[in-house]
Amino acid sequence: MPTPARTVPSATTEGGTSRPAAGSAGASGGSGFRVVGAVLVLLMLSSSVPSALYVLYQQEWGLSSGMITVVFALYAVTVLAGLLLFGSLSDTLGRRPVLAAGLVLAIVSMGLFAAAQGAGLLLAARAVQGLAVGLATGAMGAALLELGPSSRPARGAQVNSAGPTVGIGLGGLGAGLLVQYAPAPTVLTYLLLVGAFAACLVGVARMAESAPGRAAGTGGRLKIAPHRIHIPAAARGRFAVLILTIVAVWSVGGFYLSLGPHLALSLLRSTNYLVGGATVALLAGAATAAQLLLGRTEALRTAVLGLFGLLGGLALVLLALGLGSAPVFLAATAVLGAGWGAAFLGSFRALSALAEPAHRGELTAAVYVFAYLAMSVPAVLAGLLTNIHGLHRTSVGFMATVAAVCVLALLATLRLAARNRTEGSTA
Repeated sequence: MPTPARTVPSATTEGGTSRPAAGSAGASGGSGFRVVGAVLVLLMLSSSVPSALYVLYQQEWGLSSGMITVVFALYAVTVLAGLLLFGSLSDTLGRRPVLAAGLVLAIVSMGLFAAAQGAGLLLAARAVQGLAVGLATGAMGAALLELGPSSRPARGAQVNSAGPTVGIGLGGLGAGLLVQYAPAPTVLTYLLLVGAFAACLVGVARMAESAPGRAAGTGGRLKIAPHRIHIPAAARGRFAVLILTIVAVWSVGGFYLSLGPHLALSLLRSTNYLVGGATVALLAGAATAAQLLLGRTEALRTAVLGLFGLLGGLALVLLALGLGSAPVFLAATAVLGAGWGAAFLGSFRALSALAEPAHRGELTAAVYVFAYLAMSVPAVLAGLLTNIHGLHRTSVGFMATVAAVCVLALLATLRLAARNRTEGSTA
């Protein structure tokens, strides 16, 4: 779940789309844009691969659901730490060296995953992977904006938005296929990713440096400065309203990426590991489709549509759990994914508009603190409760709680949209 980097000097194109000032990338940025897009998708793909393997880890190593959610949450926490510590590093050091360092860490994490024989190395691998994603995210977000084609200035923002869900979906499906049909999937899966990351590393080494003021092949001074977590006073009321949607969205995402495959196998009464990966892919694929479909829709309207989708999907999940119906669960996952993608897109765009460009990095950091906490803490609680009450009862309670948050977020967002219309009509 990448976040845009700190704001770079920009010019406004026709239609109001902001893009970096001339001279940051030049006409040669096309191949670099594709390389960075591939890195984004691949990092997100690798982050979802363990989700498809969790059931296998549980069976082979006797891990509890609580331990699985701790492994998942550690990734979210270390991504957040990487974002806060290194989010602006590429502004001073350059995009290429930071992306290269992130890829090296990603390769190390894949090696740790491949060598893991128990919870210890699994936790270490997830921590290193989280740091890799957190380190690379700021550089990826900025480079995609700087290297995007001048004829399509919105392309960088579109890849930033859709890349994560595309990667998550491909990772879940690909890992599911390997787990079910390939030999030694807990090793082979990660060795294939090592090769893919190595190829991306070569591409990054050959791409043009796009950071303003950095010539190709040069880097700046190493300076680690943590992001400030600051919400402008004038935006705090609207921030509080919109952050409810972020919390609901990423609570659902955290649950599906940690316990979703296990729940799918249980409801489908299947031993085919592809089912677990396909469930993650279905959620992410529906989210991507919704984001592409609603990309030009007004932000608050998109958030409202997404919240209705989340509520519909949660209601269908509860129905599927009550009936023990696999078809209803799959339909619920698709609806939930569409609502997830739309609600996140709309709320993030609305939140991004609350701050002046000079303070957008601070506000974005605050948004992602809430997002990663929502992604990790509820998932860990659900995993611990699963050990006590079982997966079925815990899932019912979790979905009902998230539905209540969605209702609050929907009412508050509708009120905010009405207030904005009133203020606009009286201006």
